[in-house]
Amino acid sequence: MRSRTATPGSVSKAVPKRADDGGSAVKSKDFSLGLLEDRIGFHLRLAQNASFKAFKKKTGEADLKPGWFAVLSLIHDNPGITPLVLSRASGRDKSTITPVLRDLLRNHLIERQTVPADKRSYTLSLTRAGKARLAELTAHAEAHDRVLDEIVGEGRPELLRLLRLIIASLD
Repeated sequence: MRSRTATPGSVSKAVPKRADDGGSAVKSKDFSLGLLEDRIGFHLRLAQNASFKAFKKKTGEADLKPGWFAVLSLIHDNPGITPLVLSRASGRDKSTITPVLRDLLRNHLIERQTVPADKRSYTLSLTRAGKARLAELTAHAEAHDRVLDEIVGEGRPELLRLLRLIIASLD
């Protein structure tokens, strides 16, 4: 594998290759991925970042936080969910779900209800504004998924199977 060093101040642009060519999704004349070239975890992270950026661009909202759609969707589908269960369902730890919930509360998209039997615990539900916001984001997510479906084509079921296998095996 050849090794290249980025020149100081150079900006490299990732150039996607066609999905069916079997090549690396990241190419640049300014750097080498070296040991990362064939690392699944690294490419999963790049794919996640690319997906988040494309979704944000599709919404036209520069301040949209990654994961808002997933968190709102999980709360919608599980009214009365606790933050702990939500963190597990969304794949986030408590330290990363807390700021997301704080933002959603500040934007009046969710509300907390204390659990009568345990005053330290609370449940979450969507507000009317949260339901409207989820509907907007759902439309964008459906359009975004259509783009992803075009990229993976008939390999979608296998990709989902492999991703679920990774999650189940490592989580």
